[in-house]
Amino acid sequence: MFIRKRLYLVLSLIVLCFVAGLRSDFLFTVAQLSLLLLVVLCLYEIFVLFIANKNAIQCRREYPARFSNGDENEITLHLTNTYPFAVSLEIIDEIPAIFQRRDLLFTLSMDKQADKVLKYNLRPVKRGIYAFDHIQVFASTKLGLISRRFKTGEPCEVKNYPSFIYLKQYEIIATSNKLEQTGNKKIRRIGQMMEPDQIKDYVKGDDYRIINWKATARRNKLMVNVFQEEKAQNVYCVIDKGRTMQSAFNEMTLLDYSINASLAIAYIAMLKGDKTGLLTFERKFETFVPSSRSSMQMNRIQEALFHQQTSFMESDFLSLYQQINKQVKNRGLLLIFTNFDSVAAMQRQLRYLSMMAKRHSVLVVFFENTELESLTGQSPESKEDTYEMIIAEKLAYEKRLIIHKLRQNNILSLLTHPNELTVNVINKYLEIKARGNW
Repeated sequence: MFIRKRLYLVLSLIVLCFVAGLRSDFLFTVAQLSLLLLVVLCLYEIFVLFIANKNAIQCRREYPARFSNGDENEITLHLTNTYPFAVSLEIIDEIPAIFQRRDLLFTLSMDKQADKVLKYNLRPVKRGIYAFDHIQVFASTKLGLISRRFKTGEPCEVKNYPSFIYLKQYEIIATSNKLEQTGNKKIRRIGQMMEPDQIKDYVKGDDYRIINWKATARRNKLMVNVFQEEKAQNVYCVIDKGRTMQSAFNEMTLLDYSINASLAIAYIAMLKGDKTGLLTFERKFETFVPSSRSSMQMNRIQEALFHQQTSFMESDFLSLYQQINKQVKNRGLLLIFTNFDSVAAMQRQLRYLSMMAKRHSVLVVFFENTELESLTGQSPESKEDTYEMIIAEKLAYEKRLIIHKLRQNNILSLLTHPNELTVNVINKYLEIKARGNW
C-alpha cells in the first residue's frame, strides 16, 4: 500500500483547520468531521483495491528478440484492468540501468474490464546484453488517496546486436543502384563490363549512357540496358579496434559505427553476388571470418561483430598485413575502417597499406572530425577564436592531404561523417564494383 500526494494535501488542510479551530469551535468541528470522513474514504479505497486478487492489474512487455545498436527499438506494454471499476494507473517499466532514463513514467486512466497498449522506444548505443526487471504498476480509484502496487512482467535479457534494422532498406537502395531514398547522392556508375543482361524501363537516376535506343524506338518510351556484374569476388571488412576508434559521436564510438557499416556492406555484397568476410585487429590480429556466400555467413559475421571489444591499445598494421598474407589467398577488396587524425599517423602505416594494395584492392575508410568542422568557416570574435579556427582548418586540411597521399600509393580512400558512414560505404562499394577494377 502506498500513500499518494493527494492524501498528504488533504491532511495538510485538515491540520490547518485544527490550528484555526483553536480560536473557533466551528472550525474545530469541521476539522474533526473532515478527518473522520478522510479515514472512512481511505478505508473504503483500501478495501476496494485490495479485496481483488493480486492479478487485478496485468501488464505484459513485448520486445524485439534482439536490439539493433544505434537504432530506435520499440517496446510495447499490454495492460489489462480486471477491476469492476475505472482506475488511475502509474506504470514504471524497470528498463536496463545503462539507459539512465528517469522519464519513463506513464500516467493514465483505464475503464473497468478494459485493455490498453503503451509504446515507447529505446536507443541502445553499446553492444552487449541488456537486462529488464519487473514492471511496477500503481493503481488507485478516482479518489486518488491510496494506491496498490502490482509487480508484473517477467525479467528478461535482450542482446544488442550491430545495427540490422535498415538492412532491407539498403537492399532496395543497392538493387536500384541509387541512394535517393536516403537523401544522399546517387551512385555514379563509371562503366559496364559485360553485355546487357536484360532491358528495363528507364527510371530517374539511371545513367543516360545505358539507354537502349532501339528498344526505346520500338516501345515509344525510354528503355535502358541492365548489365550483369561480375560475380563471386572477395570483400573483406577490416575493422581497426585501436584507441583512435574510441572517439564518440552522438553517443556511439567510431568502432560501433564501423561495426554497423560492416554488417550492412556484408549483406549488400552478398546480394550483389560477392563473397564476404571479416577481419578485426588491434595490438594483434584477432577475429577472422573467411569469405563465403553460404546461407549462414551473415549469422557468423553478426555473431563475430557482437563480441568485438577493445583494450584501447595502439593498432598494429604490420600484424594485420602478415595475417592477411597468410589467411587471404585470393585477391579481393579490403574495406579498412580506421581513423587517422594526422598525416604523420597515416605515414606510420602507409608502408603496410601499400604492401596490402599490391595484392588486393584497398579502400581506407576514415572519419571527419565533426567538432572541428563547426569551428571552421566562422568569423572569429577574439584572438582565441582565431587560433582555434586556424588549428581546426589545419587539421581539416591534413585530412584532405591524407586522401592525396593514399591516392599517390594506389590506395582508395573515403572520408565521411560517422552518421553517413553506412550509406557512403555502400555507395563506394557499388562504384568500385561498377568499374570492375578489383
